[in-house]
Amino acid sequence: MSPTVHIAGSLLAAAAESVGGSGPISVDDAGWFLNNAWLIPLLPTVSFATILLLGKRLPGKGAICGIIAVAGSLLLSCGAGVNWITHRDSVGSHDGVPAVHRSLEWLRSGGVDHDVGILLDGLSVMMLFVVSFISLLVHVYSTDYVSGDSRYTHFFAFLSLFTAAMLFFVVSDNLLQMIVGWELVGVCSFVLIGHWWEHRVNSNAALKAFLTNRVGDVGLLIGMTVLFFAAGNTFDTLTITKRIAAGEVGRTAVLVAAVCLTVAVMSKSGQFVLHTWLPDAMAGPTPVSALIHAATMVVAGIFMIARLYPVFWTGMSIEGSSINLLAVVGSVTLLFGGFLAFTQDDIKKVLAYSTVSQLGYMVMALGVGAWTAAIFHLFTHAFFKACLFLGSGSVSHAVHSFNMKTDMGGLRKHMPHTHRTFVMATIALMGLPPLAGFWSKDEILVGTGGWGLFGGTQANGAYTSMLVMGMIGAAVTAAYMIRVVYLTFYGEYRGHGRPHESGLRILLPLYVLAFFAVVAGFLNLPKGFQWLPESWHERFGHYVEPVAAYFPHIGHAKPSWSLALVSTVIALAGAGVSWHYYFRRVRHRSAVERMSLTELPDGPVSRGVVPRAVHTLLVNKYYFDHLYTGVIVRIVKGPLARLAYWFNQRVIDGVVDGTGRKSVVAGRVLYRYFDQGLLDNLIVDGSGRTSDSAGENLRRMQTGKVQQYAAVLFAVSAVIAGVFIMVLAW
Repeated sequence: MSPTVHIAGSLLAAAAESVGGSGPISVDDAGWFLNNAWLIPLLPTVSFATILLLGKRLPGKGAICGIIAVAGSLLLSCGAGVNWITHRDSVGSHDGVPAVHRSLEWLRSGGVDHDVGILLDGLSVMMLFVVSFISLLVHVYSTDYVSGDSRYTHFFAFLSLFTAAMLFFVVSDNLLQMIVGWELVGVCSFVLIGHWWEHRVNSNAALKAFLTNRVGDVGLLIGMTVLFFAAGNTFDTLTITKRIAAGEVGRTAVLVAAVCLTVAVMSKSGQFVLHTWLPDAMAGPTPVSALIHAATMVVAGIFMIARLYPVFWTGMSIEGSSINLLAVVGSVTLLFGGFLAFTQDDIKKVLAYSTVSQLGYMVMALGVGAWTAAIFHLFTHAFFKACLFLGSGSVSHAVHSFNMKTDMGGLRKHMPHTHRTFVMATIALMGLPPLAGFWSKDEILVGTGGWGLFGGTQANGAYTSMLVMGMIGAAVTAAYMIRVVYLTFYGEYRGHGRPHESGLRILLPLYVLAFFAVVAGFLNLPKGFQWLPESWHERFGHYVEPVAAYFPHIGHAKPSWSLALVSTVIALAGAGVSWHYYFRRVRHRSAVERMSLTELPDGPVSRGVVPRAVHTLLVNKYYFDHLYTGVIVRIVKGPLARLAYWFNQRVIDGVVDGTGRKSVVAGRVLYRYFDQGLLDNLIVDGSGRTSDSAGENLRRMQTGKVQQYAAVLFAVSAVIAGVFIMVLAW
């Protein structure tokens, strides 16, 4: 079938004006890279198949093939980015900026046409770059990190498929494609988390991630089914979002869809109370952890909200409000996820809970209407969080452990490059100026609209409680990251053997990511930098945020330097308290007692019932694992399973067996009385006897006398003639 091309319109529209564009634009005007963006996920898909079939015969046992494919995707993504910038600047934003939408007919079912295609705008182009860029660095890093692994080729095959699945999800132009990409990402994460399946903890972690995400997927399927029927029997993303933004879809249906999709995001993006799989997923190889936390699995939920934003904007009445489900879920996650990082000794689990907290920031930002701030934080977070995870892998590569208390300490002397890049990424995560995390975090806080000092922020609502929780979360983040830095790189080395710095294939990705952790924030400088030309202000939002009829008209908060100053002071206060505890008190006590301490034996936890209770609560992770595993799973595997077995044996099997016995009795009755008595005796045997008797009587009539035959023939003819005469007369 010949492809049909639409720009900034639905599948059935033929002009850009259908989504707020200024007029029809040919597909050639969008640029070759945008029009052929389907090649971006195709390259790693081909790499997956090639490595799986021929990997051990290829150079580098398949790793080189994966690197080349992802590098190709990155080059195509960069080309698409250049095309989009040109396309964006060529259209006046006051009339709407058309997205590139290319599709072809796939199938027809139930009288509805279903297409398959690509949808490219600023959001998807940005995500294509982030996913392919982080994935390329992870591929290079992995050639050293998993070198010598027994399933080295298998690892790179699924690493390519993981990348392809996320890229496919990003360019999907309809809900069916998004579901496929969503589930494929989950399957790949299951395989990679359980890469070392020989260890039970790894296979359990993979199963936990898979099953927890299946809970959320129920919400995904219900929500998208509701959208299909509510928007007029269509899965097309542009059509659905356009109709919802225009108010053509019932509010109740949109609310139900928004709530169901929020459940899906809670599982995929690690939001409370479905976050428990994410820290356990650290059992997988560290490169996988970096890819999951920075660019693929967990950000899929954030991307889905951003892509279907009119559903949440309308369904949850974000504009002009002070609270909604999305904002509450995000703010609770960012705060309580951060608290859990304090009690973790495994460096990767600290970073995992940090990711939970930072994802909470993104969800909260989307919940308060700060769309650009949320996506900008996703962008900056990808760089410094990938750097932190790969840095933790570099450390573990040297000490053969992830335990900060028992096997680390003093590593800055042995691993200066890893230490340097890790600290740079830490400062970015803490949200301190001028690194990337400061700019995106501050945009989220100002986007809450809860800062009423010095003129306010003119945001989409007054989410003051979310602002407060966001500020507390900033202090908590700074505090637990100071703890990580001290336990890992300062004090005395507590491990075994002599640690050493990692090789170039590990250090190169660390330095590249650290560089972006420093400079990425300057891509969206707020208005107010008078010494910079206006064309430098808010460039990220200018190119990434949609301006079309498929996106709601959201307000943009004005920068608040007072809020930026206060939030920075709060983050510094959290860092200062933690620094004083570890770098002054713990370090001093270690020197006095001539031993390497990691905590004070008479510290805050030992001073009172309440601190001990809070510490116990955090150590047990709010007892969610106990609730899920010790209560729900135990009930399902115990009493509920026995009840189901009893119901199956006594009720279902009883009904089946009883029906069978009664069927046997009925069969015997039918055989004895109906088959033998009625059919055989009366009908079959009776008809035989009647035929035999009639035959005897007829045989007697065969006398051989012609006169008798003629008389009979005459009589029959007379009767037939009489019948005809009577019929005709009547």
